[in-house]
Order: sequence, then C-alpha cells, then structure tokens
Amino acid sequence: MTAQSPASPPTTQLAFDWQWQAFDALSPREVYALLKLRSEVFVVEQNCVYGDIDGLDLGAWHLFAWHDRDGARALAGYLRVLVPDAGEASVRIGRVVTSPDYRGIKLGNALLERAIARIGQQWPGVPMRLHAQAHLQKFYGAFGFVPEGEIHDEDGIPHVWMRSA
Repeated sequence: MTAQSPASPPTTQLAFDWQWQAFDALSPREVYALLKLRSEVFVVEQNCVYGDIDGLDLGAWHLFAWHDRDGARALAGYLRVLVPDAGEASVRIGRVVTSPDYRGIKLGNALLERAIARIGQQWPGVPMRLHAQAHLQKFYGAFGFVPEGEIHDEDGIPHVWMRSA
C-alpha cells in the first residue's frame, strides 16, 4: 500500500457499495475486476511475478468496495477470505488491495473492519490469520493481529504470518 496525494477525501466522504459474496455468486465482470486489480497492484506495481490465480478463489468469500465514478462502477478495494478446512482451522484473510486511485483515504481500514465483522458473524469464535507484507505489521496490528513466526521471503517480498490475538 502506498500513499496517495494529501488531497484525497476520507472514506467517510465517499459512498461505497460493499459486496460480500462467495465465488460462485460473482458475475464474470466482478471476477474480471478483482483479477485485474490484483494484477495491477501485486504483479505490475510491486513487480512480482507469481501465480495469483491459485485455485483458492473458488472456495473463498470475496469483499468488494465499489465506487460510482464518472458514471462507471470502479473497484476501489478488495480482499478475499479463505474458509476453515481440514488443512487449516483458521479463517485466512488475503489479497487485501486498494486501487491506486483510492489510496490515502483509509479504505484499507474500512475493508479490514468489514471483513472482521463478517467473519465474526459467519464463523463466530474461529481464529483469523493473514500473510502480511512485513512492512504492514503495524497496520494489521491495529486490528488485533500479532506476528506468528519469522519474517520470510515470499516471491521476493518480506512477509510474516499474523494471527488474531
């Protein structure tokens, strides 16, 4: 996440259409938008070649922050939530991303707040984990996440596992 110009309005001044859905309920245009944003930020901007389409989206829940801009629906922010399964008892938050056009307005905070609330409703009492870029530990720490294990390299970027406290 990088900062945008100081002239950016806070999220409270922008109206977002929030969408929380399982993959099979998404339209082709919504899937295209999420893959496009993730590619623009994680692959191109961060110069990281990796397999973003990893098969995990199919069983995940997806949180979108849509914004009506100039008469078009723009994807301002997104994240996915992997459900507990036989291999992992925790709910995992991942692919947290804000569009460069919507940075500096605390949209990442709004995404996490909504995701944590939804997770609490859908999987009450289930612990949460996320795989954070190491420089974002303070950001995720503000939501109650603590490091779990050592910082390690993931596709050329330092990462650390974090869990809900």
